Amino acid sequence: MILKAARVAIHATCALVVGAAAALSANAEYPERPLRIIVPSPPGGGNDVMARLAGQRLTDAWSRSVIVDNRSGAGGAIAFEMAARAEPDGYTLLLGSTNLTVLPDISKVNYAVANFAPISLMATSMNILLVHPSVPAESVKELIALAKAKPGQLNYASASVATSSHLAGELFNMQAGIKIVHVPYKGAGPALTDLIAGQVQMMFSNPAAAYAYVKSGKLRALAVSGERRSSLMPEVPTIAEVALPGFEASTWWGILAPAHTPDAIINRVNAELARALTNGEVLSRIAALGAEVAGGPPQRLAAHLRAEIPKWRRVIRAANIRLD
Repeated sequence: MILKAARVAIHATCALVVGAAAALSANAEYPERPLRIIVPSPPGGGNDVMARLAGQRLTDAWSRSVIVDNRSGAGGAIAFEMAARAEPDGYTLLLGSTNLTVLPDISKVNYAVANFAPISLMATSMNILLVHPSVPAESVKELIALAKAKPGQLNYASASVATSSHLAGELFNMQAGIKIVHVPYKGAGPALTDLIAGQVQMMFSNPAAAYAYVKSGKLRALAVSGERRSSLMPEVPTIAEVALPGFEASTWWGILAPAHTPDAIINRVNAELARALTNGEVLSRIAALGAEVAGGPPQRLAAHLRAEIPKWRRVIRAANIRLD
């Protein structure tokens, strides 16, 4: 019986070794066919641009086609659920952004952030706090004082419910102890247009989109929402340094894969994306979005996700933000 058990153990061990060797071989040959990057938005815009930059660099490196699969709808949930159900073989990737982490707290979705394996944080983008010139506030502190003197009488525009411009506005409300009324639009463009026209009084906007209007005097920039100043407008201070210590509200973009994708594949994709993020053309395209390159190992994106979830959950609950 002991001899028989030993034989069984030896056969089992051999099977594990053979299986492991086969997996390593398969990973070493990766990729053998085209890849797909699922994008939670229609063509055009930051998500799409970021995915196409990543896809083109992977194509150049591996001589394999990378298909950008735009799946808009349900605030991104359609794309996220599709990616979560995909085979964890490295041939389906996801372009994730801020809505990946906030959707489970504002809507009924069939995925969790734990359904994904982080690969690389691609870039981040702060917002810039803009006011119409008619608003009698030359600084963030003056704006907060005005809001406290006129509770519920000021308003701010956003690109839509639960977008970065909305979340930044509600974080501002929460940390400043004020109530500025949210006015959602169908896109950042219409919101910015109405701000310029004076139909709304303030907005958190992408710096690149707002740059020309600030320089021409059509809008006033009070501060940026990042941890440090924007390279695009370095004269504009951060909200944290002039009014609310610790304030930070940024958009992020990253590449992820379905959970349980082999580490060897995760690391290989990460290495190629790291090389891509040193490419001059890629850097220029990211800068044109008003964003800054991030990069780093998979653990950096994992840590970023762990920090984002509880932060925005507190804001969502305080402001009672819902999509359904």
